[in-house]
Amino acid sequence: MNTESCRVLLVDDHPLFRCGVAQLIAAQEGFEVVGEAASAEEGVQLASSLKPDLVLMDLNMRESSGLSALKQIKDSGLDTQVIMLTVSDAEQDFIRAVRAGAEGYLLKGSEPEEILDKLRLAARGETVFTEPLMSMLLETMRDGTPAAPPTDEECLTARERQILRLIAAGKSNKHIARELDISDGTVKVHVKNLLRKLNLQSRLEAAVWALTTA
Repeated sequence: MNTESCRVLLVDDHPLFRCGVAQLIAAQEGFEVVGEAASAEEGVQLASSLKPDLVLMDLNMRESSGLSALKQIKDSGLDTQVIMLTVSDAEQDFIRAVRAGAEGYLLKGSEPEEILDKLRLAARGETVFTEPLMSMLLETMRDGTPAAPPTDEECLTARERQILRLIAAGKSNKHIARELDISDGTVKVHVKNLLRKLNLQSRLEAAVWALTTA
């Protein structure tokens, strides 16, 4: 993802909050707000038509679920990062979002500067989250939920191990494809296979596992 032209879609059912975030992001060099949606359904439709680099989405909306929209966007194969921006710091919500494929999880109560710093990292293809939430994910994995992955990488091919290390370094599929001189589609296949072999549900879980077993 190119930080000089990061195209952002906002999905939130609170108009004033959405407007404020849109103005905040639009004022930053290298970002462009290309669309706004007031529901999960509208967010999925706009993501499909606009193909943004980044979707910033509320988790719990009055008449729709951001989690459901996240799953639909990921299942559609769109090459876009989805960052949840929510008031919920509940462990269950965070873990469910990570397992559904979210590349980030930020809290609405965070300082604007912190949110912007995280979005700049996301624009470079990195996973981002409010720091205290990482300990929740680590503890959940240590407790065996999800199912405990292998204790080493022997089940992975050499290419899958290579891609796993790049995921742990925060690289996006596009960056991995360029670095390894392979197609985006090939990277996606390798990522899907390594997640299945390690009994993990998302790139973020894979990154955490790789870092904690290094």
